[in-house]
Amino acid sequence: MHVTLIVPAPFSTISGGYGYDRRIVAELRLLGHDILVAELPGNHPFADTVARDSACAALDRLTPGTKTVIDGLALPAFAGLDDAIASIGAIGLIHHPTSLETGMDPSEQTRLRDVEERLFRRLRGAIVTSTLTGETLAKDFGVRPDRIAIVNPGTDDAPRATGSGGPSCHVLSIGTLIPRKGHDLLLSALARLFDLDWRLTIVGSATADPAYAASLHTLADELKIGDRVRFTGPLVGEALDTMWQSADIFALATHYEGYGMVIAEALKRGLPVVVTRGGAAADLLTPESGLACPAGDRDQVSKSLRRVIFGHELRREIAAEAWKLGQTLPTWADQAALFAKALQS
Repeated sequence: MHVTLIVPAPFSTISGGYGYDRRIVAELRLLGHDILVAELPGNHPFADTVARDSACAALDRLTPGTKTVIDGLALPAFAGLDDAIASIGAIGLIHHPTSLETGMDPSEQTRLRDVEERLFRRLRGAIVTSTLTGETLAKDFGVRPDRIAIVNPGTDDAPRATGSGGPSCHVLSIGTLIPRKGHDLLLSALARLFDLDWRLTIVGSATADPAYAASLHTLADELKIGDRVRFTGPLVGEALDTMWQSADIFALATHYEGYGMVIAEALKRGLPVVVTRGGAAADLLTPESGLACPAGDRDQVSKSLRRVIFGHELRREIAAEAWKLGQTLPTWADQAALFAKALQS
């Protein structure tokens, strides 16, 4: 099978759920499929002239007979090319509608939603990364349910986290420093636990929203917890593995997740999880493997963190259940096979 995947540039470094794209591409190639990645320079999802021109060029370069998949972040660049993407039978790879991001200007959000709603309906189909995203496309964006295929992210084998081994509880949070991830709420929730011994590491890129990222440093200082909080920037490979190994708890106060790949990774490593029910963020959890709080509820996040930081035995029990659940999650090879099946249907 010949597939062209159209994504925002640069494909090698784009963060967050778009790691899904890289892993699916790698696994599809291992299965023997011919995958071409077409990168679109320019601004995304609020497409500028460069992005729109690169979208036109990508369509012009398509090989006849190739299956075309457009990542949802790149899709708005095809506004005005509705008939073209319909004629080639393009399929959307939708992590979540980008118009659902937190922190947008309301008028821009409305404009982006209109573009997405129109383009979603012109796609031959959509591959979504969670049941929630599929339901959202059908209910709120008018996509026919029979055109939606759900292919959740996979996971890699990983060693069980050993923890910090010290008196201080190491709380780990991983996510790009943007408003949707709720790092400000997490800082505020932890600041209330001044009587407990904890430290927080936030792993994630600051380049997507530098002003917000800077405000997190300011907030930590204002809350008088700056000496307990470490911002590492993005980590990969051995550095990230080391961070996972040294964590005692994983926490994410997100406002919305299309799936929550990083939560799956935490479960795979047997970490107790404290998250908010932002979108599909808590869908993987059982009551025994983690604590889920209402999105945006600082009080409940703080209370839940207190329970697992203070309760050493509770933390061990939750960790055991998280590890057990994590071992049942699908692999990337499993999910690539489902992805290929969805493209061929």
